[in-house]
Amino acid sequence: MFRNFMAGRYGGDHFGMFLVILSIILCVVFLFVPVPFISWVSWIPLVFSIYRMFSRQIEKRQAENYAFLRKWGAVRTWWWNLKNRVKDGRTHRYYKCPECGKKLRVPKGKGKISITCPQCGNKFIKKT
Repeated sequence: MFRNFMAGRYGGDHFGMFLVILSIILCVVFLFVPVPFISWVSWIPLVFSIYRMFSRQIEKRQAENYAFLRKWGAVRTWWWNLKNRVKDGRTHRYYKCPECGKKLRVPKGKGKISITCPQCGNKFIKKT
């Protein structure tokens, strides 16, 4: 019966899961913030997620999920790069190739060195 009910509907995806997790986080935060009626804000992402799940406009929901995944991928990449820079901060320096913009990692404390970009082959000199 449930399978027949869900036929032609969008169902769950990454954006819907993100909205559910966001709703749970907001519920927990609003447990500790005693502001009247503000806890209803935590229900908005959950209701929107359920609406998306039962929607019959599959193309629109796929476009929303695609846009979310593009933005989420950029956030994940930024976070990963930040984590690596902090981890390697004492031993390496990061430079950007002036030609193609690729980020390059070189060892610290070597003085002036010639850096060759592996992507475009451009050579430039930097002080480490």
